[in-house]
Amino acid sequence: MPRYHTLGNIPPKRHTIFKSPEGNFYYEELFGTIGFDGMSSLLYHTHRPTQVKKILKSYDVAPKIAVAKNMKSISLKGFEVPATDDFLESRKIVLANSDCYIALAAPKKSLRDYFYKNTDSDEVLFIHKGTGKLRTFLGNIDFEYGDYLVIPRGMIYQIDFDTEDNRLFIVESKSPIYTPKRYRNWFGQHLEHSPFCERDIHPPSELETFDDKGDFILKVKKQDTIHEYLYAAHPFSVVGWDGYNYPYKLSIHDFEPITGRVHLPPPIHQTFETDTFVICSFVPRLYDYHPNAIPAPYNHSNIDSDEVLYYVDGDFMSRNNIEKGQITLHPAGIPHGPHPGAMERSIGKKETAELAVMVDTFKPLMVTEEALKIDGGDYYQSWLDENH
Repeated sequence: MPRYHTLGNIPPKRHTIFKSPEGNFYYEELFGTIGFDGMSSLLYHTHRPTQVKKILKSYDVAPKIAVAKNMKSISLKGFEVPATDDFLESRKIVLANSDCYIALAAPKKSLRDYFYKNTDSDEVLFIHKGTGKLRTFLGNIDFEYGDYLVIPRGMIYQIDFDTEDNRLFIVESKSPIYTPKRYRNWFGQHLEHSPFCERDIHPPSELETFDDKGDFILKVKKQDTIHEYLYAAHPFSVVGWDGYNYPYKLSIHDFEPITGRVHLPPPIHQTFETDTFVICSFVPRLYDYHPNAIPAPYNHSNIDSDEVLYYVDGDFMSRNNIEKGQITLHPAGIPHGPHPGAMERSIGKKETAELAVMVDTFKPLMVTEEALKIDGGDYYQSWLDENH
C-alpha cells in the first residue's frame, strides 16, 4: 500500500456540488492522516457525519501492566483466553509498549449493537479461527482463516462472525502500517521480487449505504479511553468514495516465501512495517538446499528488539512442545535460538509446514496482568540440556 481505489458514486470533480437523484445534497468528508500530508480518502455521505446527540459515558481501557521491565523469555497459552460475547471485551492485551499493543481475542458474538472506531491506532486483525465479514463505512470485506485485516485508525466498523468459535491475534499500532518499502518501486508498485503483489491485496468491494436517522451508538477509542457517542445519522451513510486510505485484507497463504542455499534471516518473512516494529509471516516453504545446510535458525541475540512469535499451525521446527495459539516473547538483551535437539532434527529435512506470525518491536514490551493469567511458567529454562 498505498494505491488508489474507489467505490460507489462520486462526482467528476472534488469539492463541487453533488446531489442524489432526488435532489438532496451529499455531504463531503475528507478522511485523512498526518494532518493533510498523509494518506486520505474523500467520502460522500447521505447525512452530515457530525451530528452528535449525546455523549453517553467514558471509561478507561488501558492495559494493566504487571511487569514493566521484563527480561525473561515467556510463553503464553493463547487459546486459554476465554471466549467472550462482546467483541471489545474479548480483546485481551497481553504485551504492550508506547508504540503498539499485542492482544488476543475470542469473540463469540458479532459486533452489531454498536459501531467502533479506534483513533489511537491502526489495527491488524489476524484471523486464526473463524469466518465472517468486516463491515466498514468504506465497504465490506469477507474474511477467513489466515487473513490479515488491516484497519487504518479512525475507520468506523462492525464485524460479523459466522459462528461462535473465533480466535484473533491483534496488533494495534500507534504509527501507520505499510507494506515494506523495499518491496515497492518509487511509484509504489510492488516489485517482481516482492513475496506478494497487488493481486493479493483486497480492498472493500461491497458498499452498504444507509439513509437512516435515529439513535446510533459509536464507541470511540482515544488515549486508552472508550467514549460512547450517540449519533443522529447512521455511520454507514457513504454513497461513494475514492482515495488511498481504506481497510484491506491480505492472506498469509498468499505470502510467497523467499528461500536460499543457507539459512536466511527473519527480514525475508517481513509482511508489514511501521516506524517502530515489523510484522512477519512464517509460511510453508522449502528448506535451505546447500548440501551441508542447517535449516534451523542459528542462535541470535535481540540487542535492539523484542521478538514475539504467534504460532498458528504446523510443527514449528525450531521449538519444542508448541501449541496452536501459543505466544513466545524473547526480550532484547539475551540470546535465544533453537530448542535442544531442534538443530539436529532439522538437518536433512526438505521442507516445513509451519505457519506463524512474528512481531519484532524496537522498544521493550511490558507484560500485562492478562498475560500472567495464561503464562506457561518456566519457558525461560526450556533451552537447558536434559542433564541440568
